[in-house]
Amino acid sequence: MEDRTLWVVKKDEETNEKYGHYPHERPIEEHIKNGIIILDKPSGPTSHQVAAWVKEILGAKKVGHSGTLDPHVTGVLPTTIDNATKIIPVLLNSGKEYVAIMRLHKEVDENQIRTVMNDFVGIITQMPPVKSAVKRELRDRHIYSLNILEIDGQDVLFRTSVEAGTYIRTLCVDIGKKLGVNAHMHELRRTRAGPFKEDKTIILHDLKDAYMFWKESGEEKYLREIIKPIEFGVQHLKKVIIKDSAVSAIAHGAPLHIVGLVKFNKNISTDEIIAIMSLKGELVALGSAQMTSKDMEFKRKGVVSKTTRIIIKQDTYPKMWKTA
Repeated sequence: MEDRTLWVVKKDEETNEKYGHYPHERPIEEHIKNGIIILDKPSGPTSHQVAAWVKEILGAKKVGHSGTLDPHVTGVLPTTIDNATKIIPVLLNSGKEYVAIMRLHKEVDENQIRTVMNDFVGIITQMPPVKSAVKRELRDRHIYSLNILEIDGQDVLFRTSVEAGTYIRTLCVDIGKKLGVNAHMHELRRTRAGPFKEDKTIILHDLKDAYMFWKESGEEKYLREIIKPIEFGVQHLKKVIIKDSAVSAIAHGAPLHIVGLVKFNKNISTDEIIAIMSLKGELVALGSAQMTSKDMEFKRKGVVSKTTRIIIKQDTYPKMWKTA
């Protein structure tokens, strides 16, 4: 049930059932092309190889993933299909959680380990490792939490929640240096990527079995359970809901004006990336908020959001620009 305390209603409006689709009611072919899969990446292949296998299984034109995992690292790998690859930037920038084993090169007193690791909570400065996809230069990253789960001799099992772009391998090395004994990352698993947790992941075999079952029997249920609608990928973003009459204009790149607004989340800030949704719950576009929620509530005209990434097809809703 929708939490009404999170929304401010600007005006009452109904949707025309003739246009668009509720996300879970899209035709299965369209559902796949606008789908996201929360994969549990196995140890061995690269993230790019996993994406290539998904592309081959589904016969997709394009498959992307959010946040590269090294070959021997396992865990949550959000994977997008065809049109859904447009939301990868907002997935890449979301926080991550990991469980890791750090191996110290000498044994250290447990209290000292706990004290030093606690010092790494907050803003730290990191140099990306030599084998990384980004330019090697010092940059600040936020460690939201760093909890020791177990210490067994020289092995330290810990869970950490971090800002996107934080290197756990480098974190282990830096902790070892501060302890004065050196250390390296022995094992790593990503347990959360943005809003997606490991208990919601599926494996590649599940995807292949569900796809083949649909192809052979026409049964869509299992495939729909595994491939989520694109809207599942923006659940962590604040949202604005717009009139049917505004959808086509947004789909052609126009900014969203107050007159097209139906309701919106509270606590939206200026310049925040938001999801622009239809009354049916379709992701129409991503936008950069030009007003706060308070402005949206009390102003009668003006630009609510600049459209930064169009998601919906331009012809999904008819042109009604003059009345939007």
